[in-house]
Amino acid sequence: MPKIKKVINNPNDCAAELLDGLVEAYDGECVKVGRGSIVRSHIPEGKVALLIGGGSGHEPIYHGLVGHNLADGAACGDIFAAPPPDIVLEGTQAVSRGKGVLYLYGNYAGDVMNFDMGAELAAEEGINVKTVLIWDDVCSAPPDRKHDRRGIAGLVPIVKLAGAAAATVDSLEELERITIKARDNTRSVGVSMTPGSIPATGKPTFEIGDDEIGLGMGIHGEKGVGLIPLETADVLGPKLLDLIFADDLAFNSGDEVVLFVNSLGSTTMMELLIVNRKVKQVLAAKGIKVHDTIIGPLVTCQEMSGFSLSLTKLDDELKHLWNMECGSVCYTKLKS
Repeated sequence: MPKIKKVINNPNDCAAELLDGLVEAYDGECVKVGRGSIVRSHIPEGKVALLIGGGSGHEPIYHGLVGHNLADGAACGDIFAAPPPDIVLEGTQAVSRGKGVLYLYGNYAGDVMNFDMGAELAAEEGINVKTVLIWDDVCSAPPDRKHDRRGIAGLVPIVKLAGAAAATVDSLEELERITIKARDNTRSVGVSMTPGSIPATGKPTFEIGDDEIGLGMGIHGEKGVGLIPLETADVLGPKLLDLIFADDLAFNSGDEVVLFVNSLGSTTMMELLIVNRKVKQVLAAKGIKVHDTIIGPLVTCQEMSGFSLSLTKLDDELKHLWNMECGSVCYTKLKS
C-alpha cells in the first residue's frame, strides 16, 4: 500500500500539536488545560457544565465543538484513541461550576472505560457527573441492541442541542433528560469509498475495491459492517435514508428534522450537494420538513472518502434549543 502524504512533524506528536493549533484557532475563546483538554475561557459561575471528548483525528469534532451555547470543554485523546482518565478529570475540574458536569461522547469501549474512570475520580472530589452515550449509527447493531451502537456524525446535532440546553437549564438532571431526548431522536448511516490513515503508520486502514463501498463505516478507520456496490448519488442517498426509516424511530409526514450531510474527509462539497439534492426530494415526498441543513466535513476520519446522513427529529422543545445561536471553530449558527 502506498504511504499517505501528510504535512506534519513527528507523527507521534500530531495529537498534541493539533490541539495547540486548535487552541490558537479559537483566538482566546478557549484555553488548553492540563495534558490534553480544551476549555472555554469564560464559563459562568453556577452553570451546569457539558464536557465532550474522544480521540483526535476526527477534526473539527469533537474538540471543535467547544464554544458559545455548545460544550464547555473537551477531553482529547491521541489519534483515534480515547482520552485517558487523568485528562478526563482535568477537563471535568476545569469546567465544573458547582452544578455538576454532563459527559457526552460516542459509544466506544475505550471512551466508556476512561470516562467512567474519570467520573469516579471526579466523584472523589465532590463533582457530580452524569453520562449520556451517543449511539446514532443504525448499521452497527439492531434496534433491540441500541446500547451496542456506535456514535458517528449524529454527535454534531446532539452536542448542539445539549449545549443550548446546558446554557438554559438549572440542574444536571434536566440537562441529562434533554440530551437523552436529542440522542434518541437522532439516527445516522454512512458509507466509505476509500480508507483513512493513522499518521503513526502512514498506511491506509483498510483496502476496498474500486467498484464497492463499505456500508456502516466507523469514524476510526473501519471500512464498515458490509460491502455494497458503488452506486450513483441518486441511488445511494435514498438507500441510506431507507435504512434510517426502517429503524425504530418513526419519521412521518408533518415531522420536522435537522438534516446533516457529512463528509468523512476527502469527499467534496460538490458530491455532498448532489446527495443533498436527492435526499431533500425524498424527504419532501414523504412530507418531512427540513428545518435546518448542515453540510460539510465536520466528523472526519483523516482523508477517508465517504459520507454520512443524519436525521434529528424535532419537537417544540428541541426546535427551540436548535434555534438558539451558537459558535465554535467547528459549527456556528445564527439565532433563528
